[in-house]
Amino acid sequence: MVDQGFEPDDQQSGRPRKPQGGKGGPTPPPRMKMSRGVMSWVGFVLIALMIALVVSQGYQPAEPLSIDAFWKNLAADQFSEVVILDDAIAGKYRETAQGRPHGPRATNTFKVNYRADRVTELEEKIRKTSPSTKVNYEQSSAPYINMLLSIIPWILIFGFIWFFVFRQLRSSAGGAGMLGNFGRSRHRVSNKELVSITFKDVAGVEEAKEEVTEIIEFLKNPKKFQRLGGRIPRGVLLVGEPGCGKTLLAKAIAGEADVPFFSISGADFVEMFVGVGASRVRDLFKSAKENSPCIIFLDEIDAVGRKRGAAYNGGGHDEREQTLNAILVEMDGFDTSDQVIVIAATNRDDILDPALTRPGRFDRRVFVPLPDVKGRLEILKVHARKIKLSPSVDLMRVARATPMFSGAELAAVINEAAILATMQNKDMVELEDLEEGRDKVRYGRSNKSRQIEERERVNTAYHEAGHAVLQMMLQPDCDPLHKVTIIPRGRAMGSTMSLPDKDRYGFGSKWLFATMRVLCGGRIAEMRPSGEVSSGAAMDIEQMTRMARTMVVEWGMSDKLGFVRYSPDTGRESFFPEKSYSDETAKVIDDEIKRFADEAYRDAERMLNESWPKVQAVAEALLKYETLDGDEVRRLCLGEVLDKPSLSGLLADQGVPPKPPVARPVSQRPNTDIPGGLSGGSMPQPGIG
Repeated sequence: MVDQGFEPDDQQSGRPRKPQGGKGGPTPPPRMKMSRGVMSWVGFVLIALMIALVVSQGYQPAEPLSIDAFWKNLAADQFSEVVILDDAIAGKYRETAQGRPHGPRATNTFKVNYRADRVTELEEKIRKTSPSTKVNYEQSSAPYINMLLSIIPWILIFGFIWFFVFRQLRSSAGGAGMLGNFGRSRHRVSNKELVSITFKDVAGVEEAKEEVTEIIEFLKNPKKFQRLGGRIPRGVLLVGEPGCGKTLLAKAIAGEADVPFFSISGADFVEMFVGVGASRVRDLFKSAKENSPCIIFLDEIDAVGRKRGAAYNGGGHDEREQTLNAILVEMDGFDTSDQVIVIAATNRDDILDPALTRPGRFDRRVFVPLPDVKGRLEILKVHARKIKLSPSVDLMRVARATPMFSGAELAAVINEAAILATMQNKDMVELEDLEEGRDKVRYGRSNKSRQIEERERVNTAYHEAGHAVLQMMLQPDCDPLHKVTIIPRGRAMGSTMSLPDKDRYGFGSKWLFATMRVLCGGRIAEMRPSGEVSSGAAMDIEQMTRMARTMVVEWGMSDKLGFVRYSPDTGRESFFPEKSYSDETAKVIDDEIKRFADEAYRDAERMLNESWPKVQAVAEALLKYETLDGDEVRRLCLGEVLDKPSLSGLLADQGVPPKPPVARPVSQRPNTDIPGGLSGGSMPQPGIG
């Protein structure tokens, strides 16, 4: 019979035990756990003991008697039965007895604390005093009961401590037992059979895939690289924006490599107990060395890999710093024969400790950037395999319309489009579903059912018309206009969306100044018909101020300040903000930011005053149609008239009466109802509201 690696069957369950695995020796015996069935039996025994306690004290009354009162009542023939115990006399009153205590504590039993050395003489005295009273004997169980009563509280206290303290500690240790195993690592081990993600599921990061492919080949055939004297790299650091595919790339490594894959998050190392993180690091690397060749994946390494020093932890003992020290020591402790490669992922490589990122620990730094148009097309194709896509859909058009989208955002676009098509009972996902999914991911969900006061609706229309007309007039310096709408979407009451015609990795001064003027157009256009200033441009002001400040303090675009960076170091962490320039320079910075904003506002105001009929035409069309695309805005600016059915007209044709606008009190209007503004995100945005 061939040994399958199984031990003899368990005699109780009849099931074969798990096979011994890995190169790290036999699998440790299963941990003993207190099952719920055992706890039920323990509770049942305790309840039975309590019932036995009550039954054994059936004559325990609520009315204690003195020995004198007992003989007096016995002489009056008030007792129907007397029981002689080891250390007391108990009994029952007659039903017709007089003189018994009355009230809520009245009882038909009594007890006298009395110890008779001569039971026979006591019985004779009772029979002589009251011949009609029954006399019985019973061995008192008071010693055992007292002992039980003294033990039960300790049993309950120990049970409470076991359930609420040791059980919690065991679960905190990842199920590894009690305090002795609290420092065990929480890593997860994967292999090719357990992970279905491969390099076919990773697109848009071809250079990163090539570097990681070299690592996998290195693990499979190390002698091929050592032939010319090369050594195995210690670690690979994956750096990129959130959602670019760092974790997905690591999972693909697990799917491609025929070696164990240990994955753990940086936050899993740190606990409230000092020394636990370092202990888990040692346990993780010990397990990895025992199963080499293998890969260790540390996700979000910045949770424990921040720069060390008193300025970063207040000068006291820091558990995170001790964990980092343990990681540094373990990565330096690899031998040339230890085929263990550490892969870490982070989007904050600027705050990592230099000792962690130096060659010899992390020899490779792989950047995972935002995908370009070709990468976005490949990512869309990967995710489109999971849905029923219409043959008429051009994914290249979607890829061009999603600049600066990450891989996670593109996956969300496909998913939102599939959900939208399902809700509309479509057989396939169409292009309009993908466009709506893109707008929902980038700008938020449209709130078509929100009822808006007519005055706010008019202000929103003029606000968005000011953005749209300026964006048309300032082309090609600014991004092409994609769509303008007064339908609330996300936090904004309306939005003007633009889509770059190319991937932008740098920002020229012409594009920046043009975008700032477009941002000013909403306030100017809204203020002219209403005659007042509103809070509708709050997000526009925030966007323009951040853009102007970045141009002055980071990009050196101010003639007065020159080719100097004045923004603080983002990699430094301190309790107190630091600035490396004088108060006079700070005033110059403020003046330059104000000058950039004032020039943009004056230019935008001049351009809108010269083209006010265009703003009116676009605003009236928005009030009628609610949404206009870029081509329709261009036709309106050229003086053409749109000939398409409006939403109110379609409803009237179907016999649905239009809903009158409902005015809400000012106190009930949320502060986030802004007639414009950007839908969140980092500067610069591909959409203006």
